[in-house]
Amino acid sequence: MLRLLACLVAAGALMALDYRGGWLHALRTRSEAAMQPLWWLAGLPSRAGESLRENAVTRTQLASDNARLREALLVTEARNARLRTAAAENARLRGLLDSAERGRLDVQLAGVIDVDLDPTRQRLLLDAGSAGGVRVGQPVIDAGGLMGQVIATTPTTATVLLLTDPDHAVPVMVARSGVRLVVYGTGRSDALRLADVPLSADVRRGDELLTSGLGSRFPAGFAVGTVGALRADDSRAFLEADVAPAAQLDRGRDVLLLRGYKPAASAAMPAPAAAAASTPWAPPASPSVAPAPATERTR
Repeated sequence: MLRLLACLVAAGALMALDYRGGWLHALRTRSEAAMQPLWWLAGLPSRAGESLRENAVTRTQLASDNARLREALLVTEARNARLRTAAAENARLRGLLDSAERGRLDVQLAGVIDVDLDPTRQRLLLDAGSAGGVRVGQPVIDAGGLMGQVIATTPTTATVLLLTDPDHAVPVMVARSGVRLVVYGTGRSDALRLADVPLSADVRRGDELLTSGLGSRFPAGFAVGTVGALRADDSRAFLEADVAPAAQLDRGRDVLLLRGYKPAASAAMPAPAAAAASTPWAPPASPSVAPAPATERTR
């Protein structure tokens, strides 16, 4: 009992002293400061676990967002590629139609559905045939110039022999000087060959070659190509040169068929069954040089 009374008295005295002097408050403050590291260490496992959980959730979310953004980027790039392709096709179509309009040509637009650019066969297959008015011998052009001629048709398709086919020859003239020559196919879609050029002929590098209209196979005035560097042939009696085609023979999905021009009966194409094995434009053969029309030889 006495101990209890002593404790109560001591407690009351301490409370009075703390109330008046505040010295216990200072002691509590110092004690709390001393205990802060212990509290921090005690809460460290909990904070570490919470941090790991947050990091795991954040990493998973970031991985999901990254995958979604990569997918969106791929889809956007695919769409942009299609748009660029469509824009390029539209530009080519506008070029085709603008060239036809400028020349006041009666033309028919046809799509390319197959290409054969083998060195021995340079052909196109079009999605327009005899049912659509396409006929054998019909010239084919694009915005750049002459591409070739139709050599066979079905009701729904047409086969085009390109200028670059080794069996093809085109009567041309030099736009600058009017000199008449013949351009031959080489089996390469990016090159033609100008042969049998007389040493005295007024032909220069960079000259533009146009169809001459001779032979009644192609109408006159269509661009065929540009002359490269001239060089002596094997006989040293004539010159020859590579010619860069004016038409884009190895690209584009559409071409134009000339409807307002009919080749003369004497220049008619061979029967479709024999067209693949014979020269579509058949001039008289010469024993010393490659076949070419007599009207195109300049000696």
